[in-house]
Amino acid sequence: MTLAESKCAPCRADTPPLTAEQAEEMLEEVPMWTLKDNAIEREFRFNDFRQAIDFVTKVADIAEQQDHHPDIHISYNKVRLELSTHKIGGLSENDFIMAAKIDRIS
Repeated sequence: MTLAESKCAPCRADTPPLTAEQAEEMLEEVPMWTLKDNAIEREFRFNDFRQAIDFVTKVADIAEQQDHHPDIHISYNKVRLELSTHKIGGLSENDFIMAAKIDRIS
């Protein structure tokens, strides 16, 4: 099963975050994303503000379905998404699942 076909699972607070090596390995499945500290991020560009907002609405729908929510930054026609699992203070498989699902709609 691919990441995009997987479903986010609740994390417990005592779940250890992925190691840097594990994160790098998972990043191979979502190559448009960049590892940044304890998160992964990607910037999307659109023709205008309306398209950017429409995209954010689709991302929000996925986030609600998966119960895993990205940090969203909007600047007119640019949207930057950051994914991390705040509960564990780092990255989990859920972040990469969300990235793959977002890639499918972009």
